[in-house]
Amino acid sequence: MTPVYIGSEIYRGSTYGPGHPLAIARVSTCTDLCRALGWLPDTVHRDAPMATDAELTRFHRPDYLAALKRAEATQAVSAEDRERFRIGTDGNPIYREVFRRPATSAGGVLLAARLTADGGIVHCPGGGNHHARPARAAGFCYLNDPVLGLLAWRDGGIAPIVYLDIDAHHGDGVEEAFFDDDRVFTISLHEAGRWPHTGAATDRAGGAARNLPVPAGFNDSEFRFLCQTAILPLITAIRPRAIMLQCGADGLEEDPLARLALSNNAHWWLIEQLRDLAPRLIVLGGGGYNPYSVGRLWAGVWATLNRFPIPARLPAAAEAILRGLSYRRAAGRNPPAHWLTTLRDAPREGPIRPEIRALAALTLEPPAPAC
Repeated sequence: MTPVYIGSEIYRGSTYGPGHPLAIARVSTCTDLCRALGWLPDTVHRDAPMATDAELTRFHRPDYLAALKRAEATQAVSAEDRERFRIGTDGNPIYREVFRRPATSAGGVLLAARLTADGGIVHCPGGGNHHARPARAAGFCYLNDPVLGLLAWRDGGIAPIVYLDIDAHHGDGVEEAFFDDDRVFTISLHEAGRWPHTGAATDRAGGAARNLPVPAGFNDSEFRFLCQTAILPLITAIRPRAIMLQCGADGLEEDPLARLALSNNAHWWLIEQLRDLAPRLIVLGGGGYNPYSVGRLWAGVWATLNRFPIPARLPAAAEAILRGLSYRRAAGRNPPAHWLTTLRDAPREGPIRPEIRALAALTLEPPAPAC
């Protein structure tokens, strides 16, 4: 089945506000690159709908949704709503589309679940907001679209499901949502010691979870090693009927909010391994705070899902998109040439450290017997 791409124009020009890490163009950059490269004809593109209240309340509380709508309508938040729901604080600002944008992300992931009900592959780069709780914003996330998509699959009788999260930050909201549900197995590979400071290697939730916290400097060689020796064997043993991959870009070396050292080759290699492991695959976006690295990574995800060759040098139309980006951090003032002229990073290989080998072995250990 031909993969489907789900996007929306709501992301174009939408920003969390000056100075916020999400004051950058991400989904729109990915979409524009894919179109400029001739990879995204209208026949495979779908516009993400806004999720309805009925769909959102499958996981989120009605009073929380009402507070998000009030914040969008008034562009303000009461002290009570701020304290109860963490809207307008903790890096979760009020901005112009504070309800509509996350509701569109949720609607896109729900559409992806419907499109794959009988099998298929979908790339939905606007999804991946994995920190939100039923009645609380967290980690720049207001609505937990991965949870909603996983619930839609599960409610449709699809099981077992694997949720794999390779964002630099622990996929805490998703793990917590399926704490005691052995139909959804969650795996999170993330930077150790990074916010939200959860996801220890010994934390297995209700049993259907594995966490792989990796040290700073985590490289492509170590990524492949952990995947080949721990993550992919786990997935193969589960024999999932569906896989959802949260493909956050903040593990790349160029990202300002993490200290990992991956190239985008690592993510694309993993997608090649996952592509045929289950009859259903949804690839979401997630973190990523350098617009050049995010857009190039997610565009390459779409190419990999379709088995399109990635050109060594971008055509002029695609290069113009990257040259038109705005990035206010120091690295954006004089971006290196490969950020503008290529999609593929140079590989970032390195030694496989002892702690990585130990983590792989620990991940494969069976859960301790219940007392």
